[in-house]
Amino acid sequence: MEKTLTYRTQGTCSRNIEVTGENGVLKSVRFEGGCHGNLQGISRLVEGLAYDEVLRRLDGIRCGSKSTSCPDQLCRAVEQLRAAGA
Repeated sequence: MEKTLTYRTQGTCSRNIEVTGENGVLKSVRFEGGCHGNLQGISRLVEGLAYDEVLRRLDGIRCGSKSTSCPDQLCRAVEQLRAAGA
């Protein structure tokens, strides 16, 4: 079943990430705030990928001296989506 959730980011310029997934595949991603062009590009690159592949590619990426980044926060959102059974 398709599910959508809004994840409130921590430690990044983006404020929220809206993710939709179904059967372990990320169907859509929308960032609120942050670097619009870069985040739009990331969204298009990960849509259609399996959750595990998104996590493999993006988990742990840091932004400068921050301990996280928008791609890393996307991984947290994907983990929540997976836990919700999407």
